[in-house]
Amino acid sequence: MTASVQSVVDEAIQGRYSCRAFLPQPVPRALVADILAVASRAPSGTNIQPWKAWVVTGASKARLTERLLAAFDDPDEAATHTEPYAYYPREWVPPYVDRRRRVGQQLYGLLGIQKGDAQRMHEQFARNYKFFDAPVGMIFSVSRLMEQGSWLDYGMLLQNVMLAAKARGLDTCPQVAPIQFHRIIHEELGIPDSETLVCGMSLGHADPDAPENRLRTERAAVDEWVVFRD
Repeated sequence: MTASVQSVVDEAIQGRYSCRAFLPQPVPRALVADILAVASRAPSGTNIQPWKAWVVTGASKARLTERLLAAFDDPDEAATHTEPYAYYPREWVPPYVDRRRRVGQQLYGLLGIQKGDAQRMHEQFARNYKFFDAPVGMIFSVSRLMEQGSWLDYGMLLQNVMLAAKARGLDTCPQVAPIQFHRIIHEELGIPDSETLVCGMSLGHADPDAPENRLRTERAAVDEWVVFRD
């Protein structure tokens, strides 16, 4: 790999962040298709390519957003929806809980949301269901026949999507929040019950003036999580 290629790849990886505010500027369907085509070069066990993407824009995204927000804003309705799989650990312990708290403090600090302000926190979390106003929302699913290995493969696809988007001047935000309402998403998008929803993702042009887009999460130093054996 030449130095110039390395620089471009490193820039895309290090420049990627979870964008939480987008401009209304549309993204052409051909560009979205191009990003997904490049991302599909992700490796998968015996090349089974276990991924499937559902892309929503315009009226389709508006209808989905309306239904998700209605469910989220109704405590009784929201209580009837549960995640299709456990994303987070059942028990939070250091250092994971510390990192989780830190990113929450950083985000809410940028937004001026004070600790205990339940209404503002609810409103900010609700933006997940609007895909943070991005013009493109994506839902990723996997066949229920697939096992844990295919979910590992899926992570590589998702990273490719985000890096390919970044290389084209777009930003993204991977989201697990919408998946709680998987029954609504299945119904609204016509996703068969044979598919399990993996996550959502927002895609578009970042709003450079949004304070939340200044957030850059920290990463542990290599010597904190890598062990070399000679």
